[in-house]
Amino acid sequence: MAPPESSHHHLLESGLLEVSKAPSAAVAAEEEEKKEAAAWTPSSSSSMTGRKIKSEASPLLRRLLGGPAAQLQEVLLGTKLYPLFSAVPLAVAAESLRLGRVWVFAFSLIGLAPLAERVSFLSEHIANTVGPTAGGIMNATCGNVPELIIALFALHKNKMEILKWSLLGSILSNLLLVLGSSLLFGGIVNIGKERPLDKRQADVSIGLLLLGVLCHIATLVSKYTSSTGDSINSSSVMQLSRSCAIVMLIAYFGSLVFQLKTHRQIFELEEDSSDSSSSEDDATDKSVIGFASAMVWLIGMAVVTAMLSSYVVTTIEEASESMGIPVRFISIILLPIVGNAAEHAGAIIFAFKNKIDISLGITLGSATQISMLVVPVILIVSWVNAIPMDLDFNLLETGSLAMAVITTAFTLQDDKWHYLKGLNLVFSYIVIAVCFFVMKALPSIDGDALAMAMVVRKLGIMAWINEEALSKPSDQVKVQTYHEGLSELIRSVFAACNPNRPITHTPSGQTPLPLLS
Repeated sequence: MAPPESSHHHLLESGLLEVSKAPSAAVAAEEEEKKEAAAWTPSSSSSMTGRKIKSEASPLLRRLLGGPAAQLQEVLLGTKLYPLFSAVPLAVAAESLRLGRVWVFAFSLIGLAPLAERVSFLSEHIANTVGPTAGGIMNATCGNVPELIIALFALHKNKMEILKWSLLGSILSNLLLVLGSSLLFGGIVNIGKERPLDKRQADVSIGLLLLGVLCHIATLVSKYTSSTGDSINSSSVMQLSRSCAIVMLIAYFGSLVFQLKTHRQIFELEEDSSDSSSSEDDATDKSVIGFASAMVWLIGMAVVTAMLSSYVVTTIEEASESMGIPVRFISIILLPIVGNAAEHAGAIIFAFKNKIDISLGITLGSATQISMLVVPVILIVSWVNAIPMDLDFNLLETGSLAMAVITTAFTLQDDKWHYLKGLNLVFSYIVIAVCFFVMKALPSIDGDALAMAMVVRKLGIMAWINEEALSKPSDQVKVQTYHEGLSELIRSVFAACNPNRPITHTPSGQTPLPLLS
């Protein structure tokens, strides 16, 4: 047994030790509070408070309200864009009450923004449920659902120009505007920090985009180099476009195998970084949506998106006339910006956090999906439904696409990034946007336009013949003969031309009149 002095001394030492520990713990707590106060911002405070309220209130809501109400809260109220859902019933009401086309178009366009974000959220949720391989295919299919639905409605209404312009605008906005904004703002915020760039994923996407540009240029050149005797939608150009569409689909699915199977290790770093950024939220807030529920919500969102897309396609031309904005500018610039607003904001936020590789995955992945998946799928659907469509996006549009891909490729050629690269991409997008705003789109050349062009050409020739006949009276009989032939030609053209049916051949039983060559 220890002597009293030693036990008393031991107790005294332990007491002093506890007393010394208490101030140190208090000092540590004070230092932690100072750090939190120094790092406090309104956004961080609101996010922390919202996360705390959500973590505390979600279990209570799930117990009180049940599964459907909790799912409703997570799907509809789980995004910062949920106030924009009010535009959906407003668009339906404006269409039902026959209000101005501008209101229907505006409400439909605004309502597409939260729907696109929720479709992306649900597709990612399903992808995490079914595994990486099927999940990658699911993301590829659902990542650009709004663009696909708008294109299908434009195809159904035979508005080929709006179809091509909307798809082109999605590619341009992802490559130039969103990627440029990510590099610009991320570079400004992270000045002085090491900013490496993983080129491997960019190289895969740029290679696919260059293949898509080659298919568009080949179709454009083949159409302009075809003989004048061929119809505008000649069989050779259509066969080339359909063959290119099949090649593009094979190349795209080959890239999926490359990314998800054979060379998955190249992309594991980005997946780990994205998973680690959301691991805390996943640990604290388990989703209440299962696979079946997510599929039901996804189908419902797709139906509403289809309805609003139908409104947009139907009213875009009348809204363009009312607002005085060219249809081409609305289709190429405004539609992609509004439709992919949530996805674009996500890419820029990741760039703010110095995670440019994730921003590259969002922007280049979306552009590649549109170019190599959505475009050929739409062309094959038109082929099955006997609707003439090719890969010719017209000269200005194809040139803009080619320059956008080349500019992006040169921007990402090294392993560093800074704000000047983003500034160049944004300015490139502004130049293209101004070009489409100030330049009117040329009307598509159909049979009627070609026939009338022939008449105008012959009228010019006849005017020259009249001038020559004044100096040569002996040729007046010949001139009169050609006058009669030209009059007959004009009558036959105006009789055959139907604004709803282009002329592609000479009607049976009629012989074309001899014309001056």
